[in-house]
Amino acid sequence: MKNQDSILIFGSSGQIGKSLIRKFTKDNYRVIAVTRSIHRKGYQIKTQSNYGYLELKEINSFNEESILKLMESASICINLIGILYEKKKNQFDLVHSDLPSLLSKAASKSSLKQFIHLSALGIELATDSKYAMSKLKGEKKIRQNFSKSVILKPSIVYSVDDNFTTNFMGLLSILPFMPLYYKGKTKFTPIHVSDLVNIIFTIVQKKITGETIECVGPEVFTFKEIILKILKSIKKRRILFPLPLTLAKLNAKIFELMPKPLLTVDQLKLLKYDNVISTKYKTNFDINMEANKKFEDEINLYSFNWTSGGQFSKNKTNKIN
Repeated sequence: MKNQDSILIFGSSGQIGKSLIRKFTKDNYRVIAVTRSIHRKGYQIKTQSNYGYLELKEINSFNEESILKLMESASICINLIGILYEKKKNQFDLVHSDLPSLLSKAASKSSLKQFIHLSALGIELATDSKYAMSKLKGEKKIRQNFSKSVILKPSIVYSVDDNFTTNFMGLLSILPFMPLYYKGKTKFTPIHVSDLVNIIFTIVQKKITGETIECVGPEVFTFKEIILKILKSIKKRRILFPLPLTLAKLNAKIFELMPKPLLTVDQLKLLKYDNVISTKYKTNFDINMEANKKFEDEINLYSFNWTSGGQFSKNKTNKIN
């Protein structure tokens, strides 16, 4: 039997998923968190919830039968599953197109109130990127499958648990220089994870359906400006230099050999395109869902981990290297 306040979350172990679990369970929503490995990720997920409001479900294969069974006791489904690089051929399509299609079809058959899917901002023009094209195909299939779907297109989502600001803080704390791809001119509108979570929570509370919403923060920065703000936050000075595209591609190919690539050729292609609102869809601000967290203020709350001396130097005055 469906619980009217029960939310099924796919991709619950990431920064957005964990924050959503905290938010929804705190407000007495029952959350069913789906994971492929309860033993590996279950404990971490459990620590995020209000006691008694979280149920963990393990799924071994994503097929219609298993997904329909999971949706039997939920009224809302949120899909946060996404990857930044492919480990196998066609993995982008499998994760960003085929899976959302399967979930949205199941949501329709299960007569869910809402299906909320996380896509990405600024991908419409990136026709040379496999990542972008797979995301767009997923969006198209979702709209065809379930009219009550809400597609969210956030810019870079940042927090202490992200893979963006923390990666750069780590790199900039040890490297003497930082290459700027496309001269560092690509624009971004980063949004803090708590602002994005509040937007999703409001969408659920207001029972919004059938919308595509671009989710952005209150500020627009170039890639170079973001790097400079991170450097200021970790109290470092580094040489920043534009990297010619030929060398950038070679750099990306070398990085691709790593288990967790810092940059791939496909990501380099994405960096050509501004990550800002398109005016094609409504934004969170258009529907009175503000995002007020300021980038510099927020990264200063956790950047001390990457200053000289790490967290133990939080209250000390560090000299600029």
